[in-house]
Amino acid sequence: MSLINEILEYNQNFVDGKKYESFDTTRFPAKRIAVLSCMDTRLTELLPAALNFKNGDIKIITNAGAMITHPYGSVMRSLLVAIYELGVREIMVIGHYGCGMKGLDTSKLLQKMEENGITQDKIDAVLSDGIDIQQWLSGFENPVVSVVETVSLIKNHPLISPDINVYGFLIDPHTGKLDKIENEA
Repeated sequence: MSLINEILEYNQNFVDGKKYESFDTTRFPAKRIAVLSCMDTRLTELLPAALNFKNGDIKIITNAGAMITHPYGSVMRSLLVAIYELGVREIMVIGHYGCGMKGLDTSKLLQKMEENGITQDKIDAVLSDGIDIQQWLSGFENPVVSVVETVSLIKNHPLISPDINVYGFLIDPHTGKLDKIENEA
């Protein structure tokens, strides 16, 4: 049986057993906080547990590196919806120590794409669409600087109200210890 079939079978049992009832909440975050964090699997359960967030408390947005790669991309759109439609008043940008985006080599990533059947003409099509693929797929050298830059981008975004508080943090993906980043831009 494929993993997807196992997931579907588990899901049917979950629904039949009404296990969803303990997760019932509204779409509005009770703590009025949005968290932008990394998609690292170590943070999936650790981050909410370490910060005492329960289902329904926060809006959580994850991506590679907790980075905003475009000021008008999907991450900013999600934050704007969270603020203006769902009542978010504070944003936490939470990067982490040992992030895989630190030192990401875009050339190696492109090589892996080619090894997996992505042809040069497809890469050229992305380039011809005006995408700077090196920048779009790049990581960062310092997680503190990356979080500071993301916090600054959010705080200075023309569509973010000045009364929205934005904070930067790094979390230890092993212990859950949260370090506030001071002197943010």
